[in-house]
Amino acid sequence: MSKEKILIVEDEKDIVKMLEYNLKKDGYGTFSARNGEDAIKTAGKEHPDLILLDLMLPGMNGLEVCKILKQDRKAASIPIIMLTAKSQESDKIVGLELGADDYVTKPFSPKELIARIRAVLRRIKEKDKLPEILKIGDIAVDFSRITVTVKDRPVELTSKEFELLKTLIKAKGRVLSRDHLLDTIWGFDQASEIQTRTVDVHIRTLRKKLKSGSKYIVTVKNYGYRFEDED
Repeated sequence: MSKEKILIVEDEKDIVKMLEYNLKKDGYGTFSARNGEDAIKTAGKEHPDLILLDLMLPGMNGLEVCKILKQDRKAASIPIIMLTAKSQESDKIVGLELGADDYVTKPFSPKELIARIRAVLRRIKEKDKLPEILKIGDIAVDFSRITVTVKDRPVELTSKEFELLKTLIKAKGRVLSRDHLLDTIWGFDQASEIQTRTVDVHIRTLRKKLKSGSKYIVTVKNYGYRFEDED
Protein backbone atom coordinates (compact mmCIF):
# COMPACT_ATOMS: atom_id res chain seq x y z
CA MET A 1 0.00 0.00 0.00
CA SER A 2 1.38 3.39 -0.95
CA LYS A 3 2.06 6.21 1.44
CA GLU A 4 0.23 9.50 1.43
CA LYS A 5 -0.37 11.39 -1.80
CA ILE A 6 0.66 15.03 -2.14
CA LEU A 7 -0.61 17.65 -4.59
CA ILE A 8 2.11 20.07 -5.69
CA VAL A 9 0.70 23.44 -6.81
CA GLU A 10 3.62 25.26 -8.42
CA ASP A 11 4.10 26.95 -11.81
CA GLU A 12 7.89 26.62 -11.99
CA LYS A 13 8.74 23.35 -13.77
CA ASP A 14 12.17 22.94 -12.16
CA ILE A 15 10.71 23.25 -8.66
CA VAL A 16 7.95 20.76 -9.52
CA LYS A 17 10.54 18.24 -10.79
CA MET A 18 12.69 18.71 -7.69
CA LEU A 19 9.71 18.26 -5.37
CA GLU A 20 8.42 15.21 -7.24
CA TYR A 21 11.85 13.56 -7.17
CA ASN A 22 12.38 14.09 -3.43
CA LEU A 23 8.82 13.21 -2.40
CA LYS A 24 8.79 10.01 -4.46
CA LYS A 25 12.22 9.13 -3.09
CA ASP A 26 10.69 9.39 0.39
CA GLY A 27 7.77 7.16 -0.60
CA TYR A 28 5.04 9.71 -1.29
CA GLY A 29 2.77 9.70 -4.32
CA THR A 30 2.45 13.02 -6.17
CA PHE A 31 0.11 15.01 -8.39
CA SER A 32 0.88 18.45 -9.77
CA ALA A 33 -1.04 21.52 -10.89
CA ARG A 34 0.44 24.63 -12.50
CA ASN A 35 -2.34 27.10 -11.61
CA GLY A 36 -5.09 27.69 -9.07
CA GLU A 37 -8.00 26.48 -11.19
CA ASP A 38 -6.31 23.14 -11.91
CA ALA A 39 -5.33 22.83 -8.25
CA ILE A 40 -8.95 23.14 -7.11
CA LYS A 41 -10.13 20.59 -9.71
CA THR A 42 -7.37 18.12 -8.83
CA ALA A 43 -7.96 18.46 -5.08
CA GLY A 44 -11.66 17.73 -5.60
CA LYS A 45 -11.04 14.76 -7.86
CA GLU A 46 -8.07 13.07 -6.21
CA HIS A 47 -8.46 14.22 -2.60
CA PRO A 48 -4.73 14.25 -1.76
CA ASP A 49 -3.50 13.78 1.81
CA LEU A 50 -1.67 17.14 1.72
CA ILE A 51 -1.25 20.13 -0.62
CA LEU A 52 1.98 22.05 -1.21
CA LEU A 53 0.69 25.43 -2.36
CA ASP A 54 2.87 28.12 -3.90
CA LEU A 55 1.47 31.59 -3.21
CA MET A 56 2.75 33.21 -6.40
CA LEU A 57 0.67 31.54 -9.11
CA PRO A 58 -0.48 32.88 -12.48
CA GLY A 59 -4.07 34.11 -12.42
CA MET A 60 -5.63 32.99 -9.15
CA ASN A 61 -2.99 33.29 -6.42
CA GLY A 62 -2.31 30.80 -3.64
CA LEU A 63 -4.28 32.71 -1.01
CA GLU A 64 -7.41 32.61 -3.19
CA VAL A 65 -6.89 28.88 -3.78
CA CYS A 66 -6.49 28.29 -0.04
CA LYS A 67 -9.66 30.25 0.73
CA ILE A 68 -11.73 28.34 -1.85
CA LEU A 69 -10.47 24.95 -0.68
CA LYS A 70 -11.13 25.72 2.98
CA GLN A 71 -14.70 26.77 2.16
CA ASP A 72 -15.35 23.52 0.28
CA ARG A 73 -16.85 20.85 2.54
CA LYS A 74 -15.11 18.02 0.68
CA ALA A 75 -11.66 19.65 0.54
CA ALA A 76 -11.60 21.66 3.78
CA SER A 77 -9.89 18.94 5.79
CA ILE A 78 -6.94 18.58 3.40
CA PRO A 79 -3.87 20.09 5.12
CA ILE A 80 -2.02 22.83 3.23
CA ILE A 81 1.63 23.87 3.46
CA MET A 82 2.27 27.19 1.73
CA LEU A 83 5.46 27.81 -0.24
CA THR A 84 6.33 31.49 0.12
CA ALA A 85 9.03 34.00 -0.74
CA LYS A 86 10.72 36.00 2.03
CA SER A 87 8.96 39.14 0.83
CA GLN A 88 5.53 37.59 1.49
CA GLU A 89 5.59 37.88 5.29
CA SER A 90 2.10 39.41 5.51
CA ASP A 91 0.77 36.76 3.11
CA LYS A 92 1.99 34.02 5.46
CA ILE A 93 -0.17 35.45 8.24
CA VAL A 94 -3.20 35.74 5.94
CA GLY A 95 -2.66 32.18 4.72
CA LEU A 96 -2.53 30.79 8.23
CA GLU A 97 -5.66 32.74 9.12
CA LEU A 98 -7.40 31.23 6.07
CA GLY A 99 -6.64 27.76 7.38
CA ALA A 100 -3.22 26.78 6.01
CA ASP A 101 -1.36 24.44 8.36
CA ASP A 102 2.22 25.61 7.86
CA TYR A 103 4.51 27.52 5.52
CA VAL A 104 8.02 27.05 4.15
CA THR A 105 10.05 29.97 2.84
CA LYS A 106 11.88 29.71 -0.48
CA PRO A 107 14.61 28.72 -1.02
CA PHE A 108 14.17 25.64 1.17
CA SER A 109 15.96 22.31 1.53
CA PRO A 110 14.02 19.19 0.54
CA LYS A 111 14.87 17.65 3.93
CA GLU A 112 13.30 20.59 5.78
CA LEU A 113 10.18 20.44 3.63
CA ILE A 114 9.73 16.68 4.11
CA ALA A 115 10.17 17.13 7.86
CA ARG A 116 7.39 19.75 7.81
CA ILE A 117 5.18 17.45 5.73
CA ARG A 118 5.66 14.59 8.19
CA ALA A 119 4.88 16.86 11.14
CA VAL A 120 1.66 18.19 9.58
CA LEU A 121 0.46 14.72 8.54
CA ARG A 122 1.23 13.39 12.02
CA ARG A 123 -0.79 16.19 13.64
CA ILE A 124 -3.71 15.57 11.30
CA LYS A 125 -3.69 11.83 12.04
CA GLU A 126 -3.66 12.44 15.77
CA LYS A 127 -6.48 14.97 15.47
CA ASP A 128 -8.55 12.68 13.25
CA LYS A 129 -8.24 9.59 15.43
CA LEU A 130 -11.57 7.90 15.74
CA PRO A 131 -13.15 7.22 19.14
CA GLU A 132 -12.96 3.66 20.42
CA ILE A 133 -16.68 3.21 19.87
CA LEU A 134 -18.70 5.31 17.43
CA LYS A 135 -22.51 5.31 17.31
CA ILE A 136 -24.32 6.63 14.25
CA GLY A 137 -28.06 6.06 14.24
CA ASP A 138 -28.65 2.30 14.34
CA ILE A 139 -24.97 1.50 13.82
CA ALA A 140 -22.36 1.05 16.56
CA VAL A 141 -18.75 0.51 15.45
CA ASP A 142 -16.14 -0.67 17.95
CA PHE A 143 -12.83 0.17 16.28
CA SER A 144 -10.70 -1.46 18.97
CA ARG A 145 -12.53 -4.80 18.87
CA ILE A 146 -13.31 -4.54 15.14
CA THR A 147 -16.99 -5.24 15.64
CA VAL A 148 -20.18 -3.72 14.26
CA THR A 149 -23.73 -3.89 15.56
CA VAL A 150 -26.98 -2.67 13.99
CA LYS A 151 -29.86 -2.15 16.44
CA ASP A 152 -27.70 -3.96 19.04
CA ARG A 153 -27.40 -7.04 16.84
CA PRO A 154 -23.88 -8.13 15.77
CA VAL A 155 -23.02 -7.90 12.09
CA GLU A 156 -20.38 -10.26 10.69
CA LEU A 157 -18.11 -8.29 8.37
CA THR A 158 -15.03 -9.48 6.53
CA SER A 159 -11.78 -7.59 7.17
CA LYS A 160 -12.12 -5.74 3.85
CA GLU A 161 -15.76 -4.81 4.56
CA PHE A 162 -14.78 -3.46 7.98
CA GLU A 163 -11.88 -1.45 6.51
CA LEU A 164 -14.21 -0.09 3.82
CA LEU A 165 -16.74 1.05 6.43
CA LYS A 166 -13.98 2.53 8.61
CA THR A 167 -12.42 4.41 5.68
CA LEU A 168 -15.77 5.90 4.66
CA ILE A 169 -16.55 6.96 8.24
CA LYS A 170 -13.10 8.55 8.69
CA ALA A 171 -13.64 10.65 5.56
CA LYS A 172 -16.37 12.53 7.48
CA GLY A 173 -18.71 13.11 4.56
CA ARG A 174 -16.05 13.56 1.90
CA VAL A 175 -16.59 11.71 -1.36
CA LEU A 176 -14.04 8.93 -1.91
CA SER A 177 -13.42 7.71 -5.45
CA ARG A 178 -13.32 4.00 -6.27
CA ASP A 179 -9.63 4.36 -7.16
CA HIS A 180 -8.93 5.95 -3.77
CA LEU A 181 -10.72 3.12 -1.96
CA LEU A 182 -8.88 0.48 -4.02
CA ASP A 183 -5.53 2.08 -3.22
CA THR A 184 -6.30 2.56 0.49
CA ILE A 185 -7.87 -0.82 1.22
CA TRP A 186 -6.55 -3.20 -1.44
CA GLY A 187 -3.27 -1.46 -2.28
CA PHE A 188 -4.01 -1.16 -6.00
CA ASP A 189 -2.25 1.97 -7.29
CA GLN A 190 -3.62 1.80 -10.83
CA ALA A 191 -6.94 0.05 -10.97
CA SER A 192 -8.39 -1.96 -13.83
CA GLU A 193 -12.10 -2.00 -14.58
CA ILE A 194 -12.43 -5.42 -12.93
CA GLN A 195 -10.67 -4.19 -9.77
CA THR A 196 -12.88 -1.10 -9.71
CA ARG A 197 -15.96 -3.35 -9.70
CA THR A 198 -14.52 -4.99 -6.57
CA VAL A 199 -15.38 -1.83 -4.64
CA ASP A 200 -18.97 -1.85 -5.90
CA VAL A 201 -19.40 -5.53 -4.98
CA HIS A 202 -18.06 -4.93 -1.45
CA ILE A 203 -20.26 -1.86 -1.02
CA ARG A 204 -23.30 -3.84 -2.12
CA THR A 205 -22.52 -6.65 0.35
CA LEU A 206 -21.76 -4.16 3.13
CA ARG A 207 -25.09 -2.39 2.60
CA LYS A 208 -26.93 -5.71 2.67
CA LYS A 209 -25.33 -6.64 5.99
CA LEU A 210 -25.91 -3.21 7.56
CA LYS A 211 -29.64 -3.36 6.69
CA SER A 212 -31.18 -0.16 8.13
CA GLY A 213 -27.69 1.31 8.49
CA SER A 214 -27.07 1.02 4.76
CA LYS A 215 -28.74 4.40 4.19
CA TYR A 216 -25.61 6.15 5.46
CA ILE A 217 -23.49 4.88 2.54
CA VAL A 218 -24.35 7.20 -0.34
CA THR A 219 -23.42 6.56 -3.97
CA VAL A 220 -22.02 9.54 -5.90
CA LYS A 221 -22.79 8.74 -9.53
CA ASN A 222 -19.81 8.04 -11.81
CA TYR A 223 -17.33 8.72 -9.00
CA GLY A 224 -17.52 6.85 -5.71
CA TYR A 225 -19.07 6.84 -2.26
CA ARG A 226 -19.41 8.85 0.91
CA PHE A 227 -20.68 8.16 4.42
CA GLU A 228 -23.43 10.55 5.43
CA ASP A 229 -24.42 10.42 9.10
CA GLU A 230 -27.60 11.92 10.54
CA ASP A 231 -25.89 15.21 11.39
